[in-house]
Amino acid sequence: MDGLFDIDAGGSGQPPDARRTTGGGTLAGNTHASAPLAVRMRPRTLDELVGQQHLLATGSPLRRLIEGDQPMSLLLWGPPGTGKTTIASIVSQQTNRRFVEVSAVAAGVKEVRAAIDAARAELARGGQETVLFVDEVHRFTKAQQDALLPGVENRWVTLVAATTENPFFSVISPLLSRSLLLTLEPLTDDDIRGVIAGAVTDERGLADAARVDQAAMDHLVRLAGGDARRALTYLEAAAGAVAAEGPGGESAVITLEATETAVDRAAVRYDRQGDQHYDVTSAFIKSIRGSDADAALHYLARMVEAGEDPRFIARRLVILASEDIGLADPTALTTAVAAAQAVQLIGMPEGRLNLAQATIALALAPKSNAVIKAIDAASADVRSGKIGPVPSHLRDAHYGGSKKLGHGKGYRYAHDAPYGIAEQQYAPDVVLDATYYRPTTLGAEAGVRDRWERIRRLVRGTKA
Repeated sequence: MDGLFDIDAGGSGQPPDARRTTGGGTLAGNTHASAPLAVRMRPRTLDELVGQQHLLATGSPLRRLIEGDQPMSLLLWGPPGTGKTTIASIVSQQTNRRFVEVSAVAAGVKEVRAAIDAARAELARGGQETVLFVDEVHRFTKAQQDALLPGVENRWVTLVAATTENPFFSVISPLLSRSLLLTLEPLTDDDIRGVIAGAVTDERGLADAARVDQAAMDHLVRLAGGDARRALTYLEAAAGAVAAEGPGGESAVITLEATETAVDRAAVRYDRQGDQHYDVTSAFIKSIRGSDADAALHYLARMVEAGEDPRFIARRLVILASEDIGLADPTALTTAVAAAQAVQLIGMPEGRLNLAQATIALALAPKSNAVIKAIDAASADVRSGKIGPVPSHLRDAHYGGSKKLGHGKGYRYAHDAPYGIAEQQYAPDVVLDATYYRPTTLGAEAGVRDRWERIRRLVRGTKA
């Protein structure tokens, strides 16, 4: 059956080489020496798993499934290279269950039902329970996901499904409600350093045939972007380039130059904790403020290529939308927030498109700093002590006895006034004449300026 792989130590008619492997599909037959480094270095136990400490506590669902051999269906959600397939591999090795993998890319409803029927038949004759691993489950259609439900609901299989997309959007509700959702976090830089260092010394990896200098290590960590698989893929490429130069001497050292050549990516001089971080970020914001879309895209690319947290970039755009554009383009904040939500939803590398679109839109938008000047001026008055009592007609008049205190007396309901604007005092006496918001004549704020001037005259009863 295309897209369906069954690994059974007890002998289920599978080829002998398949029965000796530790998993199915992407997990099957990949323990040989020529397998990718990322596959050879896959952790074999939970204790070898890098990161995800929030999932590894004693008594956690993951430990109960693997160490306690308790049946439960899991939905693993996280970015690429954070350990979803690894967890499935550990389940296949450390539990007393048959392990079957269904490829969400190649399998159809027929293969899904066949896997579940086989698992049910195995249970009926007193055999082993079955772990059904579905990678990239979000690629399944609704009908394919529906086909999983009987097996999960009746526990004919223990489902372990992995997805890089938000399961609340990409997985059907009945399947989501029947599975325990575990969220995997991006690996930290220190996690990635540990993965690389382990691969250099481990017998399954480079076995100390080469070492990585500090500059090359930093470059590999930046390129990885929290993805262990990517880090090991790049390390393997760099090690191969060094080995091709010949044995011994400097050839045994993976240098920055060798790494740049092997992965065809120049090292971006950018320290997320140092001056480059602040300098590039500052230049990025000032380029958007200055309406230079090309310069802004350059600095955006530098941050993205260096592995900057895209959520940080998105937050800066949201701030800028109000600080430097405001009501000159009322859609700017909507654009920035939408980009931030998109980045959170789909992750990288595709999220760079959303960041780029927002960067260009904000750079080309008309600019106004009237919003930040208005709130700064109001805050300055408050900090200086200009905090007068709320006018009595604006005070809460809904509780017993409030009217005896004069609360609400004389209040004019704005909707009953012409144009929906009632002439009355809103500000405390101490700041009655204060003017905080001073709209510019740029972009849409020019229309806002005219409207605000007319409104102020109506509210305060002044003439033009």
